[in-house]
Amino acid sequence: MTVKTVQPPLKFIPPAYNSWVVNGVQHLLPLWLSYRNGISHVQTDHLDRLVDMYEQFQSGKVRFLIAFRHPTLDDPPCLYYLLSHLVRSQAARKNIKLRYPIHAHFLYDRGIPLWAGPAAGWLLARMGATPIQRGKVDLVGLRSARYLFAKGSFPLAAAPEGSINCQSERLNPLEPGIAQLGFWCVEDLLQEGRSEQVMILPIGIQYHYVHTPWRTLNALLSQMEAECGLSDTQHWKSQKPQSQEAELCQRLLHLMEHLLSLLEEFYNRFFHQPLSGIGSIDDRLQTLVKAALSLAEQGFGLQAKGDLLERRHHIEQAGWNWTYRKDLPNPTHLLPVEYGLANYAVELSNLNMWHMHLAETLLAISTRYVQEKPNIERLSETTLLVWQAIAHLKGNHSTSKRPYLGRRQAHISIGNALSVSDRWDAYRTDRRQAVTSLTQDLQQALENMLPTVPPTPQVTPLAS
Repeated sequence: MTVKTVQPPLKFIPPAYNSWVVNGVQHLLPLWLSYRNGISHVQTDHLDRLVDMYEQFQSGKVRFLIAFRHPTLDDPPCLYYLLSHLVRSQAARKNIKLRYPIHAHFLYDRGIPLWAGPAAGWLLARMGATPIQRGKVDLVGLRSARYLFAKGSFPLAAAPEGSINCQSERLNPLEPGIAQLGFWCVEDLLQEGRSEQVMILPIGIQYHYVHTPWRTLNALLSQMEAECGLSDTQHWKSQKPQSQEAELCQRLLHLMEHLLSLLEEFYNRFFHQPLSGIGSIDDRLQTLVKAALSLAEQGFGLQAKGDLLERRHHIEQAGWNWTYRKDLPNPTHLLPVEYGLANYAVELSNLNMWHMHLAETLLAISTRYVQEKPNIERLSETTLLVWQAIAHLKGNHSTSKRPYLGRRQAHISIGNALSVSDRWDAYRTDRRQAVTSLTQDLQQALENMLPTVPPTPQVTPLAS
């Protein structure tokens, strides 16, 4: 959803947990997963670990945070199905009595209600979720998350990756905020004389197609080839691929290279960027991403700070600052000329953000990811990323209407909990090093849960 007129400043959306809303969502969730997300079933590894954590939480022994992988927009509903249905069923089988609902306070990006609509913000608030702005030090958002971790009625759940990468077999570098929240929780409990142990529970998620989507994937590739002017497919056919995977991989790489050449020519001609087109596809993609981010930063008057993901967050925050104006609490009261200038600033912001959104998609595309293991999941994920880039270039900025390739199963792995309390002495000695060490251990735990062999599809449907 692209905003075209100046808006009042973004407000914090406080959690407003409503049990009726939560119960309604839990009952509708299986239908939503099946028909909206195309998920036929959810299977788990080590579910007992999560059941045990909830039992300890409800008995006042631990406070814990669920640190979950977040490669796609389908992850939160799948994770919530895990909590609201699978944990409950497993506890019943083990004769473990848990208080219901089995729930969590989710930490979500404040930008979600901006592109998903105000109804999303209303629903998230009543689910007890709390927002955060990633592009700045969001003191209000951090204070709310910190409060819920130490005093909330449910565990906290958050995605420690800096951004969605749409790749279920590759983990982004983790941000240190999750580890810092853990140490703050220990500090808050100690100040109140409470004895709960503070834990972080890593959870991984991956998707597999129930039936290999050769036909739909081939059709999508053909559509994109035509849109980019690649009607002649002799280039890859002449190489005589030995399998359907190899054929699709060659076509996809050829399409990526052609699209990259179009973008390099565009940025050379209209933005005077010295893109040579020399090097591997991945190297050229990185160069193009940096050029696009630099243009957005120049438009907002920003200095390039941090890695590419951090730069992306800073650009997004700058775009919000130009659109949702803190200095204009009621833009409709502006004089006509002032209102026109404020709207022009929004238009300039959208132009700068165009480069950022393109870079965001291109940043996740990797030929190495496809070539090192050209299975159907990696081919599909990368193809959908290329489709997203093409959709952006065509002026379609909606990511919610991605092509449907086929029904999938979600595979969720629950790791071993990491104790934050046991690291408290190290934190008091060197806070920065303790946060870095815990973040690295969490990164390693999530990477260890990336499955290498697709699980056997289950036949058990989603419970109602």
